[in-house]
Amino acid sequence: MPHILDAYNVKWTTQSKDSSESMPCGGGDIGLNIWVENGDVLFYMQRSGSLAEQNEYLKLGRVRLRLDPNPFVGDASTFRQELKLREGYVEIEGSAPGADGKLFTSLVRIWVDVHQSVIHLDVESDYPVNAKASYENWRLQDEELPVEGDRRFSFISMQGYPGEMTLKKDTVAHCDTGVMFYHRNPEDAKVLGLLLEQQDLESYRDEVVDDLSNRTFGGLMTGDGFEAAGTAKGVYQKMKYGVWHLQSRQAARTHQLRVVTHIAQTDSIDDWQAALAETVKESADDHDMACVETRDWWKSFWDRSHIVINPEKPDPNDRSWRIARNYNLFRYQLGCNVFGEYPSKFNGGSFTFDASQHGPDFRQWGGGVFTAQNQRLLHWPMLKTGDFDAILPQFDLYRKALPGAQARVKANFEHEGAMYAEYIGVSGVAPGFGYGWERGQRGRGEELPFGDPGADATHQYNEPVETGVMANKAISYHWESQLEHAYMILEYRRFTGADISAYIPFIENAVVFFDQHYRKREKMRSGRELDDSGHLILFPAKACETYRGATNPADLISGLHACVDEILLLDDGALKLRDKKWYRSFKQSIPPYSYTDNMPGYAAPGPRVILPAESWKTRGNGELPMLYPLFPFNRFALGKDDMQVFRDTYEHGKFRKGNLISWHQDGIFFARMGQTEKAVDFNSRKLDDSPRRFPTFWGPGHDWTPDHNWGGSGMIGLQEMLMQTTGDDIRLLPAWPKDWDVDFKLHAPHSTTVQGKVRGGTVVELVVHPESRRKDVSIMPPFEDAQRHLCR
Repeated sequence: MPHILDAYNVKWTTQSKDSSESMPCGGGDIGLNIWVENGDVLFYMQRSGSLAEQNEYLKLGRVRLRLDPNPFVGDASTFRQELKLREGYVEIEGSAPGADGKLFTSLVRIWVDVHQSVIHLDVESDYPVNAKASYENWRLQDEELPVEGDRRFSFISMQGYPGEMTLKKDTVAHCDTGVMFYHRNPEDAKVLGLLLEQQDLESYRDEVVDDLSNRTFGGLMTGDGFEAAGTAKGVYQKMKYGVWHLQSRQAARTHQLRVVTHIAQTDSIDDWQAALAETVKESADDHDMACVETRDWWKSFWDRSHIVINPEKPDPNDRSWRIARNYNLFRYQLGCNVFGEYPSKFNGGSFTFDASQHGPDFRQWGGGVFTAQNQRLLHWPMLKTGDFDAILPQFDLYRKALPGAQARVKANFEHEGAMYAEYIGVSGVAPGFGYGWERGQRGRGEELPFGDPGADATHQYNEPVETGVMANKAISYHWESQLEHAYMILEYRRFTGADISAYIPFIENAVVFFDQHYRKREKMRSGRELDDSGHLILFPAKACETYRGATNPADLISGLHACVDEILLLDDGALKLRDKKWYRSFKQSIPPYSYTDNMPGYAAPGPRVILPAESWKTRGNGELPMLYPLFPFNRFALGKDDMQVFRDTYEHGKFRKGNLISWHQDGIFFARMGQTEKAVDFNSRKLDDSPRRFPTFWGPGHDWTPDHNWGGSGMIGLQEMLMQTTGDDIRLLPAWPKDWDVDFKLHAPHSTTVQGKVRGGTVVELVVHPESRRKDVSIMPPFEDAQRHLCR
């Protein structure tokens, strides 16, 4: 019987024109872009952690396979390239006449060992063929990275740095067993030192994590029956490259090649090579077992969860069917980095391709710097998909960065807590381009001391800026993301019951910062710590990146409440920085949300709306922080709280709305407000096919291609239409249309899974595990928004 996912396999019957028409494949922590061009099978390789000395995320190289006789060329040839979604591999098939004139068929399977970070290339043919495998590399010379232009945008922390920077060349050579290749960072990669110097944090050097120095990444391409076959040069997409060939010693019906990868920070290249040799040895004799174990892993991955719309009528012309297919295709892309040293990146993950004059390594918004407002959207959906292993690299990013984030507070503000930049790296130090260099386009200008009333968050480059605060006006005072990630970890605990003790120091420092910082700031201003009502005055602050020079932003207020409420549910003794008595007291000092019924342009009193902040000075960007109490912070629930204030806020607000691309999340808000028709329209367009050959290579949007926060926000929107979880309650079909039949399995808090079938708007099957949670499940009435009864 066909599996429900089999209909979602992506199948092509023609070859690709170039790498932009590639297909994703991967596993563990490796991503491949696979395509067939002019009869050659090609793929780019990228592995989490392949960060160069200037913090750019580099490909491991490109592999090209050519068979002789070639089943992928000639007028009589047939062709198929297919992503076998359920098993996690790509299969390429071609048929053509052999030397004897008879038709023969060859099959190429490309897959990644989930557990060993080894790429496998298997050839099966019903006619003996020769195989030539070529490793291709374009980083053949040291590259001077110009100050001007967009080249440094690919390692964005150093954009605008007025000094020289160089990307060192790779080392590639034939060896006894194949082709060895690697990139080794210098013993003292200078990025961290420059950032510490820029921000007067040199005295904290020993406390801050250095993830770049002595980092080496690369591998070995090898295969039994293959031998070195010379070198060559070529040009692809205007980028010159070198070639190292391996050739099969004789024609055969089967060939097996593998690319064994390794990444580590070692004292010497000899140490790195010795560890690589061990992995090569371990992977030499277990091909069949590795294949079985990898397919079993993917089977268990898909058994965790699914959303399949109109399962009994698979039709690519049906948009509702397509968006569920794309939901699952994009989840596969995220699953290819489940064990990554670093989280999947919002700006392409490990699946970028040639989309710039700078070659396949280039991406906007950098490689080793992770933009929090974008990254979060890749990881929130992992709670309901049950991909709890894939979410951990994002949490570990904040855990590793804690010493640097604390150092910024101690050095600049002399109080407790941690301050994370919106653009975060493992070091926890602010990115150079956002903090502002001493001179040049990103110069900081005059600095004002902590607490100076001139520091009002409206500054821009080369204007006065507060010491320790970003010069970039979009991200100065924008600290909500540390609360959101703290809350995400607390939600992870609520969903799984897992031990989060390793993350408690981050969570507490992320929260305590706001109490300490704004008490001290107000004391400097007025001589008192709180206002007349006993509340903090959160100024200067940001409401997301949009409302600048803000006082008491709604996103911060909801984030503080969310974190404190969950902290108070932790076991006694779990906390280290403060006790529960302190958190109960702190909760009382969080300022209230701001509302108004006197909006400009409307007769007073008009509709009551929630404001993004109590006040603000300027507005830029297009985020909707006034709706953050709905998502991500779950302070209001459909079926429990009156959603009309949020509906009126969206309907009547004077802000950008309806933007589909990238990180815009209107579809999530529509679902949380129970606006079914709007949620259907927005999320259907959001998750529909990209304009590129592979359906979920969205972008570039605001970011890059593939645009992963585009897919992540779409996943969340679809999940919230189907199931919402606040507190212990599980509400099904809160914004689900009657005409979308669906089979689903999703995860809910307290180690709960909810699996069911919906036909014609009615739940016809429902299995809740454990059964004791069935009492917490309610099915919301599937009638239109205007008729929905909302309880206060």
